[in-house]
Parts: sequence; C-alpha cells; structure tokens
Amino acid sequence: MINKESRYARVLAWIDQYVIRRVYTGPVRRVILQSLPFWVASLLTGLVAVGYEKAFEWAEELSFHWFHTNPLLTFVLTPVAFLLAWGLVRWLAPAARGSGIPQVMAGIELSHPKTHGYTAYLLSLRVAVVKVISSVALLLGGGVIGREGPTIQISAAIFRAINRLQPAGWPQLSRQIALVTGGAAGLAAAFNTPLGGIVFVVEELTQTHITRFRTAVFTAVIIAGMTAQAIQGPYLYLGFPKVTVSTGWLLGIVMLIALLCGLAGALFAKTLLWINRYRQRFRTLPAQAGWVAGCGLLLAGLVFWVGMDAAGTGKPIINRLLFQNTGETPWYLFPVRFAGMALSYSSGGAGGVFATSLSAGAILGDALGRLARISPADHNLIILVSMVSFLTGVVRSPFTAAILVLEMTDRHSAIFQLLLGGLMAQGAASLVDPVSFYEHLKEGFVREASTRPNPQQPENRPLAVE
Repeated sequence: MINKESRYARVLAWIDQYVIRRVYTGPVRRVILQSLPFWVASLLTGLVAVGYEKAFEWAEELSFHWFHTNPLLTFVLTPVAFLLAWGLVRWLAPAARGSGIPQVMAGIELSHPKTHGYTAYLLSLRVAVVKVISSVALLLGGGVIGREGPTIQISAAIFRAINRLQPAGWPQLSRQIALVTGGAAGLAAAFNTPLGGIVFVVEELTQTHITRFRTAVFTAVIIAGMTAQAIQGPYLYLGFPKVTVSTGWLLGIVMLIALLCGLAGALFAKTLLWINRYRQRFRTLPAQAGWVAGCGLLLAGLVFWVGMDAAGTGKPIINRLLFQNTGETPWYLFPVRFAGMALSYSSGGAGGVFATSLSAGAILGDALGRLARISPADHNLIILVSMVSFLTGVVRSPFTAAILVLEMTDRHSAIFQLLLGGLMAQGAASLVDPVSFYEHLKEGFVREASTRPNPQQPENRPLAVE
C-alpha cells in the first residue's frame, strides 16, 4: 500500500507542478486540487457501475437459460449458488452482505476523526470486490436481488479509497463528504437517475445540511452518470410507458392503492428484520450452512412451480406489465416474489432490494388496479404509483422513490401523483414501524464495526469542507 500511495502521490504532484500551477494559482488551484481526486473517483464509479450492470445482466440471462433447459437443475444450482454467495461473504468480507446502503450510512456515522478507522471494515475495496462476486453468484442461482444498493456501497468504497490515497498537504474534502458523494454517484450511475442520486443523499444518507457538500455531490453525479451514458447511451431504465394522468375519482383510487402498497412494503421490511433476528439462533457453521441451503431449496421450489417470474431482479416483469399488458398476472405472483425476496436477502449473500421492491410494487399495483376495475388507459399510472409506494414502504424515502421512477420512465406529467403516492405510503408505513429498514440495519453495522479489533488508526491530517 505504501508503494501504491507514493506512486499515486508522485503522479498527483507531477500534475500539480506541470499542469495546474502553470494555469491556476491561489484559491482556484486549491479548489482544483481538492476536487481532482473526486473527479477520478466519479469516473471510476461510472465505469464500475456499467461493468457491474453487464455482469448482472449476464448472470440473470444465464440463470434463465439454465432453468429453461432443465428445470430440475434448479434444485442443485440454487442451493449451491446461495452457499457460494454466503461463503464468500462469511469468510472474506462479512460487511459485504445484504444491500450495502446501511453500511454506507454506518460509515458516514463513523467518519469523524475518532472513529473513522472503523469504516475500513464496512467500505474497503475488498468488501466491494466480494460484494460484486457474491451478488453475481446469488443471481446465477436465481436470487431475487438487485444491484442498486450494492452499487452504492461499491461507489462509496471507491471514493473512500481515493480520498485516503491523497498525499499529505493537499486540501481535502472531509471523509464524510467522500462517502456521501460516493453514494450519490453510485445511485446515479446504477439507474441513470442523477436527480434521484442527489435526492437520495439529502433524504436518506445524511442529516448534514446540503450546503456543505452540494458541489461535490453535483459534480460526482454528473461525471459518474455521463461516464455510464458514454458507454451505454442515454437510456431509460424502464423506457417510455404510456401514462394518462386523470383527476377526480381516480385520485382517490391512487391514494388507496398507495396506502396498501406502503403497508405491504413496510410489512416486507419487518419480515426481513424478523428473519434476520431468527437466523441469529444458528451459531454453528453446519447450522448456518443448513439455513442458507434451505433458503436456496425453497426458492428453487418456487421457481420450479411458478417459472422464472419467481427469480431474478424482476425488471422483465415490470416491462411486461407496462408495455404488453396481456392478460392478468397470476394472483400468487406477488406472494411468491415476496417470499423469494425474503429468502434471497436472508441467505447471507450480497444483494439489494431496490429493483426487486419496484417489481413487487408493480405486481401488487397491477393486481389492485384490476381488482378496482381501472381502465386500461389509467393502468400504467397505477403501476408506477404502486412502485413508488412499495419502495417507500421499505426504505422510507418517498421523494427518492418518486424521483427515481420519474427518471426511469420520463413521465413528468405524473410527478404529482407519484409524489402523492410516496407521501401516502410513508404515512401508512409509519404505522407499522416508525423507523426505516435501513436505519435498523445501520445501527447493527455501527455496533459490528465498532467492536472489530485493531481498527485502522486515524491519519493525522486536517479536514476541509466545501
């Protein structure tokens, strides 16, 4: 690490001496020196996010091919994939398990000078690598997971590493701002939703006033997002569904469905928390391995019974509901996806709940819309509102959820209905649990990281903020 740091420092010193100093001096040079590492981290985040997405798409397509070729193979591949994903996390990087967003939140809380050494346990590059491999392995087995939360943790790890490699004497942004900025860049690059990344930072990741980090966040979101777009083009995550925005009686239906979906999302979060607490009873290695294999076998049974709609991220299901709308969705698909998400997340491997929550909300909204006899012209609006509402019920970030769905579909005409759905869902979910799912998990990661032996000692260097 010393050699790497010295080489990195020499490169930065050369850039400063022969490029920056010849053009800029004084305050302008200081701002450039302060921002340059973050620009590099943002560029790397965009590249890594695209590569991770490609790996995810490959794993999902390959798992679908395997299961279509021989459905019985599911009962072997899924438990093996679950055990592999769990084993990688258990022995190489325990903090790589699960979504990744609670780890970033915990890292931000621990980022002040006296405790920032503990963030290595949560946000090291080793954790990021294990996160990628474990989640891809889980998806190969049909795991019902997403990549958005993991991308946020991976991005924060990249920003933390770049921030630590800056040579002494360079003006630096604080460690907290490095993690906050990394989280925003990760979400923006993962979904191609720059506004969603910014809102997510303000609403979920930190209670610090945005004036302390606004320029860093905005710049990182732009660079990471444009890097991803340069490779993939200016795509929309969900395309351009037809949406007819109505008022009057339909608004009442929208509010009722948002309440129900928000309650369902909150109950899902409570279910995950309960399962995680129950899983802690299994302390021996054979018992833990048996739990993981059991989760894999149960999911294999669901996939064998229902088909591939029971596996994967759920994005194909959303596209089918929004753009094809052919026939009714089976009544059992929502509980099957609910169970699949719980089994996958509780297996101990890496994987997020953002994308899968959106698909669960779309399925539930489709069913409720048909039950309420919503006209085909209004059906897509109900589905989009339900996606926002279920995700809000899980993560308790209504504005983030609304902005994400808005940017995924470019349906600006529905913005007020999406925001209303998020707010209604937030109120309903608070009745189930006033504390968000991520907040519960964050506290656990703070305690876990703080009890690790021999944490990295804080560096003796001044911190600077914007």
